[in-house]
Amino acid sequence: MIAYKQFTLKVLHIAPECSPLAKKGGLGDVVGTLPKALKKQGIDARVLLPAWPGVIERAQEMGRLKKEPIGEISVALNWRAYTASVLEAEVNGTHIYLLDQPELFSDPCIYPEKLDASTVLPFIFLSFAPFELLRLTGWKPQFLHAHDWTTAPVSAALKWHRYYSYFNGDYDTVFTIHNLAFQGIIDPYVLEGWGFSPKAFSNLDMDSMEYFGQVNMMKGAITTTEAFTTVSPSYSWDIQTPNGGLGLDGVIVTHRNKLRGIINGIDYDVWDPEKDTLLPANFSIADMSGKAECRKALLKECGWKEDKRPLLIFVGRLTEQKGIDIMLDAVRPFLAKKARCVIVGSGSDLYTRKVTEFRKEHPDSVYTILEFNEAKAHLTYAGGDILLMPSLFEPCGLSQLIAFAYGTIPVARATGGLADTVIDADSSTDGPGFLFKDFSHEELGKAIERAISAKTDALRWESIIRNAMNSDFSWENSAKAYAELYREILTSD
Repeated sequence: MIAYKQFTLKVLHIAPECSPLAKKGGLGDVVGTLPKALKKQGIDARVLLPAWPGVIERAQEMGRLKKEPIGEISVALNWRAYTASVLEAEVNGTHIYLLDQPELFSDPCIYPEKLDASTVLPFIFLSFAPFELLRLTGWKPQFLHAHDWTTAPVSAALKWHRYYSYFNGDYDTVFTIHNLAFQGIIDPYVLEGWGFSPKAFSNLDMDSMEYFGQVNMMKGAITTTEAFTTVSPSYSWDIQTPNGGLGLDGVIVTHRNKLRGIINGIDYDVWDPEKDTLLPANFSIADMSGKAECRKALLKECGWKEDKRPLLIFVGRLTEQKGIDIMLDAVRPFLAKKARCVIVGSGSDLYTRKVTEFRKEHPDSVYTILEFNEAKAHLTYAGGDILLMPSLFEPCGLSQLIAFAYGTIPVARATGGLADTVIDADSSTDGPGFLFKDFSHEELGKAIERAISAKTDALRWESIIRNAMNSDFSWENSAKAYAELYREILTSD
């Protein structure tokens, strides 16, 4: 039996995002906060992150960055050596290794629009870099924790790579699925140039990366890792079904003994209306006057005068997954007299155009901020009344958790992590939000109507806000679950 109180686990998180240095979505928030929470569980958790444009500068501004690289690492890809300088930084209490390789990590958008042999190469380098890191740092983790398809080759390399498979006995791996919709599917001819043996793509091995004649990197991770997780319990069940599994449900069901659903948390050091330095006025459940001031500031940002209409808000990516189409159709009937709408986010050109046209149609009732702006996101959460989250699917969702903290009430579809975290106020006196099931603008519209109706009852609305702000979705419980998973794997080795 291992004496865990004297034993410090070491975990390296490998990811393309890590807030506040590089963030495109919820993955960045998780990687930026989970390691800090794991430290409180006696775990030495660090992060390996590409130095995308601006990352090194932000590390200098927000934390401590060693002036000189600790050295260089090289990875052989496509019959040439790619070399990166490795820098060390500490940001928000987390130890971060930065890979400075301008040829590979030059895209400020991080994720390519299309996967091919060239655009996927930065993520293959990132996946192989952990095996080269020990030589420079002298720090050896027991666990390599990879996140989404971009680092899925970590565990696959330990099984099938011609060179890195020799490290198989040195590390255990955990793989987290943040969004199954992106699986890293690519033509198989790339594997030889990455150093994989033919066994990695075998019709005779159901656990190989072969997927209908193509390579599926996420499949390779699911089949080779010691454990894989999703970011909510409900989503772990969703992905085992034909609808939610997106072609991988059979593989996931086969390996479900390795699957855990662990809900994400939020960092209350960042999302705390009582201490939030980005707000014009602070507030708490004991004194809500500052929320009224935030509403005034948000109305001023929008160029609107106060007319007492509820402010519906959306903060997130403008993609099909987020239910933008049904949101616009559902909101439209409320704009004349019942509500106004503020949309903050960026995304595909298609949905950016749709949202822009929506604003042009309703200039007095719709305002858009078509970029992710941290300060304006904070103001929108604080100044809004009702958050819209009509997601087609939602592995976890962080917006509803942030909204709870700011006394803004979610109207959300009962799917994935939204179903795990939002209790309907019409079904329970403890409910901090409103849910709908069917993915349609009609059902969303009914839920919005219920929320607006509840707001007309001041005492009831105050109770719902109190339920929301009393919710606790800190990382403590989630970090405990990850710590237990790591220790379970170690004791089973």
